[in-house]
Amino acid sequence: MAIVLRRLTEADAELAARMVHALLTELSPEARIERVALEQAARDVLAMDTAFGLLASSEDTPVGLMMLNESATIYAGGRIGTITELYVVPDYRSKRVAPEFMQAAIALGRDRGWGRLEVGAPKQPAWERTLAFYQREGFVEVGPRLKKSI
Repeated sequence: MAIVLRRLTEADAELAARMVHALLTELSPEARIERVALEQAARDVLAMDTAFGLLASSEDTPVGLMMLNESATIYAGGRIGTITELYVVPDYRSKRVAPEFMQAAIALGRDRGWGRLEVGAPKQPAWERTLAFYQREGFVEVGPRLKKSI
């Protein structure tokens, strides 16, 4: 089973929204997520020059999505990348799709001069396999991430 990665474009907004919808539904089954709003957000995000979307496919079937954003911090010495969404369809988990995404993210980061790659892991212990994956990939816990809507 060969996994092929490619960059997403604005034309992929519906596909990106579908995958992010699946991710959010899995993380928060009780949440009511509007696909139409996600599609517009995907179109807007994919048009940004500091946002990067990657699609994984197997035999022309989409099997995963990774979204990254570039920002800058003093504590990290300049530019960093943040993984904002990472989703692999359930039948393709543990089939090396996510590690392929990580290799592509690291290569992108090196090309863009990122000093580090960060990710917010989902709530523990419910998603301990996700945390274990990131730790196997070399990520180190630095504390919880909090949010406030504005």
